[in-house]
Amino acid sequence: MNGITYPNPVGLCGKIDPLLSGTSAFANLGFGFIEIGPVTLSKETNPATPVVIHQEEQIIFPSPLESAGLERTVKKIKGVHKKQPFLFRLTGTEEEISTMMDTLSPYADGYVIHSDDPLPISNGTKPVFIINPTMDRAENMDRNGIEGFLFEYNDNLTLLETLSDFRKAFLSMTIIASGAIHEPAQALSLLENGADFILLSDGYVFSGPGLPKRITEALMDEIDAPRKAQSGWLSYWFFGLFIVLGGLLALIFSLTSVMLSYDEFYLGMTKDSIYLFNERIIPFMAHDRMTLAGTMISGGIVYCQLAYHGVRNGLLWAKQAIDLAALTGFLGIFLFIGYGYFDWLHLLFWLLLLPFHVHGWIRTKGIYGTPSSGNRRNHKGWAHSLQGQLAFVLLGFSFLTGGIVISYLGITSVFVPTDLLYLCMPPEMLSDFNDKLIPVIAHDRAGFGSALFSVGLLVLTLSLWGFQQGNRWVWRTLLIGGIPAFFAGIYIHFAIGYTTFIHLLPAYFALSLYVFGLIRSYPYFHLTKDESQPYQA
Repeated sequence: MNGITYPNPVGLCGKIDPLLSGTSAFANLGFGFIEIGPVTLSKETNPATPVVIHQEEQIIFPSPLESAGLERTVKKIKGVHKKQPFLFRLTGTEEEISTMMDTLSPYADGYVIHSDDPLPISNGTKPVFIINPTMDRAENMDRNGIEGFLFEYNDNLTLLETLSDFRKAFLSMTIIASGAIHEPAQALSLLENGADFILLSDGYVFSGPGLPKRITEALMDEIDAPRKAQSGWLSYWFFGLFIVLGGLLALIFSLTSVMLSYDEFYLGMTKDSIYLFNERIIPFMAHDRMTLAGTMISGGIVYCQLAYHGVRNGLLWAKQAIDLAALTGFLGIFLFIGYGYFDWLHLLFWLLLLPFHVHGWIRTKGIYGTPSSGNRRNHKGWAHSLQGQLAFVLLGFSFLTGGIVISYLGITSVFVPTDLLYLCMPPEMLSDFNDKLIPVIAHDRAGFGSALFSVGLLVLTLSLWGFQQGNRWVWRTLLIGGIPAFFAGIYIHFAIGYTTFIHLLPAYFALSLYVFGLIRSYPYFHLTKDESQPYQA
């Protein structure tokens, strides 16, 4: 539009951040463009604060708004990694506005000027938008360099009527609508009634930072473009399947022999000898290996689901989730070097998985699809889903933290105090018995930590990028994917009698987040359309 490429038609109004304290952050929150300002030649302050009317979900901003001033604005903008167009709202005399245009030209993609301010002579290089002109003013002004209008009203009906009238009168002009946008339905209504772009203001504050994403997903849902199956998804699916099979195999070993022949060869003794020395060592090793097995099965299920429902349908975020988690999983093999016990079976498994992931990665390099959603309203199910989403985000971060801590233990001290209480002996006695025993245990710990970190990335990305209304497969993925890890991790502790509360507290906390997230997000994921539902603040 106007020779400028906008990622999407949803922008952020400058009133939200007139002093540019959060511009760098806002640039990463899904906006198609950002309005900067108001910008004045000198710094402007206003001791008045915005008036928040919670019942009406409205913010009355002070007039005039504060301004960082031209010099400070330039300094701030220089430090921003620009990802979308910037429109600068300018206020001042004709000479001041011309000066600001010249100074801001390297950073600006357009200018916004109030209809009451003098219009400078356009240099013809940047589009200019006029704020709230009357019909007479718009028809009689010199439109040289004027590319369009920006209308901002808090009343939705007034805004819609104005858009309709001006669109009929000025078919070729670009129109931006600002205000009265608290939910996707209102944004779609403005775009359908004449607006080319929208600016979020107080609605962004009340509805939260996910509003731009929800609007763009609703736009994609309105387009309803057919998707063809993306090649390469099957390789990713087999990648996940083999991880599930590997986890099942590890689960069988943890329930039966626990130690494999090459473990005994490395140790130079049988598991019976270890059992005679301390009957709790083998169950302790089984508990590490079963938790790893459950984590692998859970991770493999999530990989398969992302491949089939996400990558197959061309969703870029699903590919990114798989690649990110897989990369950290592959790198985890180097943790085994920490204590010197390199597992050749793990290496073979690594080499088996690598071709499938590489093939999937190559075949899906051109994937670019974005998600869609049937969500239009700020209804009760949506509000509850935010709580569920927060729970899963916290769960993902918890797994990441746990993975880092366990991996660190695996290459350093290996044991936590409750481990030694369960074993009833210090590490020195274990080393005196067999100096290779701790490296084997450390290997198990490092492997589990690496797997937990990868699963944490899967849960986190799925929670951040996959929460769209009607995405039943995401809810099923979280449900089915979580069962093996939680069941194996908690069951084995009770099976071997390692039930110290403080040791299991992280697992109980994670399980609580998991159950709470599933319950609170269920209605949202199983609701496809909500246009008929009334708006609920």
